[in-house]
Amino acid sequence: MKRIHYCYFLLGFMIFSCTSAKKNANPMLLQGEGFVEVKGGKIWYGIMGEGDNVPLLCLHGGPGGTSKIYYKLSEIAKERPVIMFDQLGTGRSGYHQDTTLLKPELFVEQVKAIKDELNLNEFFLVGSSWGAALALEYYTTYPEGIKGIVFNSPYFSTSIWTDDAAKLVAQLPDSIQSAIHLAERDSVFDTESYIAANSYFASKHGKRKVPVKHPYDTVPSNRNNFIYNYMWGPSEFTATGTLRNFDNHQSLKKITVPTLMTTGEYDEARPETVMNFAEMVPNAKFVLIPESGHSTLNDNGPAVLAAIQQFIKTIEKK
Repeated sequence: MKRIHYCYFLLGFMIFSCTSAKKNANPMLLQGEGFVEVKGGKIWYGIMGEGDNVPLLCLHGGPGGTSKIYYKLSEIAKERPVIMFDQLGTGRSGYHQDTTLLKPELFVEQVKAIKDELNLNEFFLVGSSWGAALALEYYTTYPEGIKGIVFNSPYFSTSIWTDDAAKLVAQLPDSIQSAIHLAERDSVFDTESYIAANSYFASKHGKRKVPVKHPYDTVPSNRNNFIYNYMWGPSEFTATGTLRNFDNHQSLKKITVPTLMTTGEYDEARPETVMNFAEMVPNAKFVLIPESGHSTLNDNGPAVLAAIQQFIKTIEKK
């Protein structure tokens, strides 16, 4: 395969061909980037790798996060395209604070817009955290062409998530627990003690290792904390936003394509819970990522890569 030129992501070249090398297969995707018009603005996408092998379409977490963690899938891009995009309002997509745009169904339409723009006839869908909820919503709305799904550290239900968070918080030092309970009692989340408690929780269950910037990550791409706070809340363990009553985990029973579920050993998406989710999907595979918190690609990227590659290999052998 040609050497990857990450300067494309820096210079803003958009290059892909709509000429299909195989009948009824995907178009030949070339490495590059572009923008797609959606309701409310434009969303940025980037393609790592090239060719007509079945690509990965990756949905990032948040809400209000960015796709740059998926640069760490560059090894997979040596064998197939990896498509990543920033959801509207965050990263390199159009920034906004329009709350009328912050509805799950509109995020689903953004995924559809990328799929249509790139003329994808078949693809693997990858969703991490909030991106897993979005992937499930997308699958139940537009299942056509999805060859398999990877749910990484998945969120599907706020009540299940916050129950798990409460179990993890109960294991923290008493002073940390007190700061959290006091903030939640008074609905005051900007105190030094609460911010410190949030950071401590994240160091144990979020990102356990110091981030190492990927060589492709050359352009500023900032998260949108307004979106996160409006839709979710002030921290991973406190849900006060519009998603506070969100629950779609029963839709897992509707999945009929091969499915992989991964989560970190110390993840906020607790292994016991994710195993239960996997049992709801016929023949789903569960893989525990050792020595990892919620950011498994940061904490143990090689294990995540190996799980995804083996998953794809098994499907394509059939």
